[in-house]
Amino acid sequence: MSTLLTLSGVQHHYGRGTRAVAAVGPLDLHVNAGEFVVVVGPSGSGKSTLLRLIAGFEHPSTGTVELAGQPPVPGRDVGVVFQQPRLFPWRSVDGNINAALRWAGVPRADRAAASVDLLAKVGLSGLGARRVWEISGGQQQRVAIARALAARPRLLLLDEPFAALDALTRERLQEDVRTLTNRDGQGAVFVTHSVDEAVFLATRIIVLTDRPGRIAADIAVPLPRTGVPAAELRAWPEYAALRGQVAAAVRATLTEVEERV
Repeated sequence: MSTLLTLSGVQHHYGRGTRAVAAVGPLDLHVNAGEFVVVVGPSGSGKSTLLRLIAGFEHPSTGTVELAGQPPVPGRDVGVVFQQPRLFPWRSVDGNINAALRWAGVPRADRAAASVDLLAKVGLSGLGARRVWEISGGQQQRVAIARALAARPRLLLLDEPFAALDALTRERLQEDVRTLTNRDGQGAVFVTHSVDEAVFLATRIIVLTDRPGRIAADIAVPLPRTGVPAAELRAWPEYAALRGQVAAAVRATLTEVEERV
């Protein structure tokens, strides 16, 4: 399996001099093509900062971030889904997707078919003409996912995209994202506070320490990606064991913080 993403000696801080705040690192991380890596850790551990560094929105204070051997280019190599959908409210669902396809360089003649295909992938077939305010929060987040996939990015980044949704909608979207990603060698890095979400989605889980975020644990998730209904998978003893292992790793980082205080 080829290496898709490489972080080497990455550290990042905000501010200067005595007021500088270390947010991340030092850390080294490799993500292979086809992997779904979920990052968990306490609040303030630098999870979202790490995602911005991977996306290319910010550059590390020291160290390097490379996607297939080159610095990542937002919107071309990397697709990003944020905590809020951030859709254009004056456009229709189809208009939002078409804007992303245009930025991705998809020829005008091919955009209509591409939009239909993307909306089908996220379970929104037939809703292209709807305005953003006419669809639910969960549906808006599905549009955001479709938009991120428009450029066929090598790497999909998701920053707690389901945090504001109700539990049922969240579970449904988890199931959809689990089947959407890891195709054609695409990789994914997903940030969450939820241990259960991490175990359900990931092929590999990275637990970060308290700020500055460093890797406290790197846990493989050898659960089947297809062929097992979600409710059945969550009832497996192996699932419960992994959830306990990850929860213990997160609690250990919190214990370290309390001991320092």
